Amino acid sequence: MSEAIKHECGIAMVRLLKPLQYYKDKYGTAFYGLNKMYLLMEKQHNRGQDGAGLASIKFDVTPGTRYISRIRSNDDQPIQDIFAQINGRLNKLNEDFPNKINDVEWQNKNAPYLGNLFLGHVRYGTFGKNSIESVHPFLRQSNWMHKSLIVAGNFNMTNSPKLFNDLIEIGQHPKEMTDTVTVMEKIGHFIDDEVASLYKKIKEEGINKKEASPLIEKRINIKKILKKSAKNWDGGYAMAGLLGHGDAFVLRDPAGIRPAFYYVDDEVVVVASERPVIQTVFNVAIKDVKEIDRGHALIIKRNGHISMDKIREQLPQKSCSFERIYFSRGSDADIYTERKNLGKFVFPQVLEKINKDIKNTVFSFIPNTAETSFFGMREAAEDFLNLQKAKIILKGQRSLSVEKVKEILAERPRIEKLAIKDAKLRTFIADDNSRNDLVAHIYDVTYGIVKSTDNLVIIDDSIVRGTTLKQSIIKILDRLNPKKIVIVSSAPQIRYPDCYGIDMAKLGDFIAFRAALALLQETQQNDIVEQVYKNCKQQQLLEDFEITNAVVKIYEPFTTEQISDKIAEMLKTPTINAEIEIVYQSVENLHKAIPNHLGDWYFTGDYPTPGGNRVVNDAFINFYEGSNKRAY
Repeated sequence: MSEAIKHECGIAMVRLLKPLQYYKDKYGTAFYGLNKMYLLMEKQHNRGQDGAGLASIKFDVTPGTRYISRIRSNDDQPIQDIFAQINGRLNKLNEDFPNKINDVEWQNKNAPYLGNLFLGHVRYGTFGKNSIESVHPFLRQSNWMHKSLIVAGNFNMTNSPKLFNDLIEIGQHPKEMTDTVTVMEKIGHFIDDEVASLYKKIKEEGINKKEASPLIEKRINIKKILKKSAKNWDGGYAMAGLLGHGDAFVLRDPAGIRPAFYYVDDEVVVVASERPVIQTVFNVAIKDVKEIDRGHALIIKRNGHISMDKIREQLPQKSCSFERIYFSRGSDADIYTERKNLGKFVFPQVLEKINKDIKNTVFSFIPNTAETSFFGMREAAEDFLNLQKAKIILKGQRSLSVEKVKEILAERPRIEKLAIKDAKLRTFIADDNSRNDLVAHIYDVTYGIVKSTDNLVIIDDSIVRGTTLKQSIIKILDRLNPKKIVIVSSAPQIRYPDCYGIDMAKLGDFIAFRAALALLQETQQNDIVEQVYKNCKQQQLLEDFEITNAVVKIYEPFTTEQISDKIAEMLKTPTINAEIEIVYQSVENLHKAIPNHLGDWYFTGDYPTPGGNRVVNDAFINFYEGSNKRAY
């Protein structure tokens, strides 16, 4: 987006189903799994550039041999950093033992990161310090393989404090109150319970401790552990975990908020946050990549048995629509079509704003991720223009000359590349005015194309805060001297905070919220703000399932168009000469364009889990009380 918002995160898992020698013989390397992990993570670097981590587990190693390897980085280029370190160690091993390059058994025993099971993670830190301790995968180590746990996820829990207190109630002393640690310790607790129960039963069978371990590994019930662990989770999540002996799982939330896809053949099981990533890396057809069912876990046992097990009762499907609008790569066949439709469906509103004057309108887009929506808008403009041409030709019948028909047919929408993002400007200047002047130059524009009689239509993925528009984009576009600038959002107005993994946590940041407040003041309805605050405070002691979203009342007195007009007014500074118009996608057309991903709580306030209503109310309390903190 022209004003970036962050999202956490991306996961990748590879489970090799054949012995390592098989991959050496077929693909020329025992490091086949590691190479695929690099590609899976690199193809998902759009999902997280604050940190990256990788963990691997070796099978069939003797006691005293390291069987878990983990590496994490919060470097500027974390994926490249971790694989550079891995390759450095492997190359050093090859230099020291050149005669062992083709000895898979020796490599398995001595080479770090060679393994049968891999878990990778790319991270956007939505809050907190971007320290190495915050980078996934997380590790809960034990001398018992079946108690060692590696966890990584794309998730956020709305009720982390409650989950933290649950751990205290069962006697634990968690080292911190992050939801990752809380989730890992919750799973770890029930692993410990399961292992203790199994050991007791096995001991009653007359089997000694040494012989008990492999039996525990075979009998450990991952489905049972996950059911107990996830019982009280409220949030959006795609949670991946590895147990030290080789069991693995990926659990998806009951509403399907966070994405997770998988592919299985006789050689490998693969999981990733995005479908085309798997298609590209493993060269497989779209029909062969499946979605993990919401509320279910894909469980891969050490013996290679694969199952899709129900863990939580499913909620109505509310897959995140922002995944489709912006976050996921547009190389997915369905996402590409959906984004084109977003541009196509918003075009009638654009047509109204330019008084159907295609001839004197220039169309463009900001940023590159909005290009696909722009294609859809362009096609809609072409369809409109073709209809106009047909009417003129039919009306003229035989009175039109060949030259005139050619002239009519030659008319087309004026499509131009107008705004180009420059390299990110950095400054040591502390003065705010100087800094704002630099921000205004984030984008360069193409001069000599736009006339003073032209409308300028620019489509963006979304307008969240409006800061970049006001400080940079509108200022630089106004230099082209257009009659009117129409900023088009392919997404609806963002009115409510997200609490499932997107970095949109504070109500005061949203320009739609600020516009609604300004309208309330202008229309002398400020009492609504006070009423909403009181309602939010009154609900604070209720259970999550009893809470309703009180903040919807802020927007009720006004139409979407009134709020859009107010936003346009707020974005137009005294130095801007052009008329400014703002067009947002409607929620109805959003659902029409993206029919299978109906998660729209940031637009409508319709949260898919009970915890969402608590978060939005707490966010309003924070805003009203002037507390600049998150509500979760």
